[in-house]
Amino acid sequence: MDTLALSRLQFAVTAMFHFLFVPLTLGLGWLTAWFETRYAFSGKEEYLPVTRFWGKLFLINFALGVVTGITMEFQFGMNWAEYSKYVGDIFGAPLAIEATVAFFLESTFIGVWVFGWDRMSKKAHALAMWIVAFATNMSALWILLANGWMQHPVGYVLRNGRAEMTDFAALLTNPYGWLEFFHTVSAGWVVAGFFVMGVSAWHLLRKNQSDLFRRSFGAGAVFALASSLAVGGFGDLSGVNAAKNQPAKLAAMESLWVTKAEAPYVLLTVPKLDGDGNDLEALEIPYGLSLLAFHDPHAEVKGLNDIPPQDRPPVLPVFLGFRGMVALGTLFILLSALSVLLWYKDKLESYPLLLKLLVFAIPLPYLAIQLGWLVTEMGRQPWAVYGLMRTAEAVSKTVSPAQVWASLGGFTLFYGALGVADFWLLAKYARKGMEA
Repeated sequence: MDTLALSRLQFAVTAMFHFLFVPLTLGLGWLTAWFETRYAFSGKEEYLPVTRFWGKLFLINFALGVVTGITMEFQFGMNWAEYSKYVGDIFGAPLAIEATVAFFLESTFIGVWVFGWDRMSKKAHALAMWIVAFATNMSALWILLANGWMQHPVGYVLRNGRAEMTDFAALLTNPYGWLEFFHTVSAGWVVAGFFVMGVSAWHLLRKNQSDLFRRSFGAGAVFALASSLAVGGFGDLSGVNAAKNQPAKLAAMESLWVTKAEAPYVLLTVPKLDGDGNDLEALEIPYGLSLLAFHDPHAEVKGLNDIPPQDRPPVLPVFLGFRGMVALGTLFILLSALSVLLWYKDKLESYPLLLKLLVFAIPLPYLAIQLGWLVTEMGRQPWAVYGLMRTAEAVSKTVSPAQVWASLGGFTLFYGALGVADFWLLAKYARKGMEA
């Protein structure tokens, strides 16, 4: 493997590992803040152990998310120096704001929350967690606005062999970045909702503090259902956005090779393993793809045959990743809707099979998010900055394959140890239950 392939592999490994922790943080902060608000304003003491329990799991996960995120930024200078030189004037601004504003807020107020018990009023202490939850999501906003610029560059001029920012407001209002933000954070909320449901279901099956875990299950189920529906809505808008701005990505997502107006949606497609056409196309829904891609049954959808081979993304992984993500998203809506219904009717314990299924479903939203990022990033290839800079042009020129192998091995071992520690701690304290 050459330096380019190894650098891509290393960034993929570190980014995907980092995103095992980020989604839970995005959602669990809101739920913890909600539980503490119920405690602070209702005076119901039973919400105090609920808040402490989920807050402890939030803190464990938050710590690992911070540690694994820091190393990613160093790779821009080490492995992707040409990219950093080309877009540094633009990419640096949102990353700097994320570090100096959003991360400052969340790290400061998480300290206030941890050490503020019995030192400040109940309402002020709850407010601290609301600020933490808001800041963690705002941290994601700045990262995703930067990524949105890579997907759809705006507000720049090419000068002296690099992209220079001319309109910061264009970056801030880039629709691609905002759609990525809402789609990503709502997916993170699904992770948190299913995590809370799954852990609560585990305790309900064992009749451990059933009244307390029934409360947290209900909040998690409602949160998961609302978030799953939001993911579907923003996912639909993201598909329209991709059709408009990245037609090669949409064509790869559907393995569409021939440009068609009034394009049908093919339910059964089997792409060729060599990435050049399909072995099978069957069960068409008339006008379906044109409707999904442009919300217009008569719209023309561009096929891969009209895109130069050197500008096509890898079809098979993007196609399979997209279908896996959609299938899981549909499952989440069904499971969370059923969970809300049974919780509302107070019949959860009468359906132990569902509770067991929810315990085993905890990893599935994580898988869906990883598939989503695979579609987003592999679907953009071969571009590091869409239409401006190819990934092959972005890699550092002075880094050797041996050096990347060494750093990749080091990251893998280090991250592996951190992951084992984190998952062990989460499992340990999740099984322990709520302290009185």
